[in-house]
Amino acid sequence: MATTHKIVLKRGERERFAPPMRVINGFDASSHREVDDGFLTASCFEISIFLHLPDSEAERSYSIIVTDGEHECDLGLFTIRRSSDVGTGSSKEIRARYKEVWNSVSPDLDNAKTAVAGYTDEDEFERTARATAQALQATVGIRVTDVVLEIGAGVGRAGSAIAPMCRKWIATDVSEQMLSFARQRNARFDNISYVALTGWDLEPIEDMSVDVVYSTVVFMHLDEWERFGYVREAFRVLRPGGRIYVDNYNLLSTPGWDFFMGVVQNHHPLNRPPNVSRSSTPEELASYLDRAGFVNIRAEGPDEALFCWAFGHKPPM
Repeated sequence: MATTHKIVLKRGERERFAPPMRVINGFDASSHREVDDGFLTASCFEISIFLHLPDSEAERSYSIIVTDGEHECDLGLFTIRRSSDVGTGSSKEIRARYKEVWNSVSPDLDNAKTAVAGYTDEDEFERTARATAQALQATVGIRVTDVVLEIGAGVGRAGSAIAPMCRKWIATDVSEQMLSFARQRNARFDNISYVALTGWDLEPIEDMSVDVVYSTVVFMHLDEWERFGYVREAFRVLRPGGRIYVDNYNLLSTPGWDFFMGVVQNHHPLNRPPNVSRSSTPEELASYLDRAGFVNIRAEGPDEALFCWAFGHKPPM
């Protein structure tokens, strides 16, 4: 086990620390606010720390504490590890390692629910499932003969509302852990299949085998390349005339901007979790659909709504 090195940064300090660490930019922690657990900085400083791993060590951990002499703020434990995969960092730091990230945040059902929705209340899950079904019915429509596929089904939140509406509901997700909880929560339905993904494509799904593909409250956790990758894969698996729906929180709306600023204020750039939410715009979503080959595209993002969405059709043969 690596030794933990404690680093205490004092207000206004600008000095070179003993190897393997030095502070490039000082900071001012004079502005602070009291919270239940003591001292919390409030966007009042920015600090850059360079950490070096000696050749003789496989990893080294640092506990970093910021203090103004009276109050202390523990920034947590940071670990650097040696890796042959140069430039990629550890798996916990890489957003694109979706399978590792989402399996790691879902050790049990409540943690999984919190990771995907921010709450665990089952009644609220059922309410939002019905809202998702209504949104799909109002945009792409769901028929009793349809095969419907969800990209990023998570714990199967929407399953209880979608499965009764269609011939088959395919719950896909990058996390096997999430799918195991989805299976438990929707065990009463016999028209659901569960498919684990790589995190970048719909490879297990056959060409032109699905009528509706949708992804809701998922694009926020994907980088732009994967967002487009899934839209392009949806085009492949949809039958001619099939329909697609995607959404994300809207950078251009008032509540969307408030959500965006919450990330700015609550997560230092060096300490953002890999599954932190990233925004879209209606134009971005529409562009993905257009460039993948969809037609009859509509994109909407009311200013009063947190989310924006886009939907369209695969051309008939």
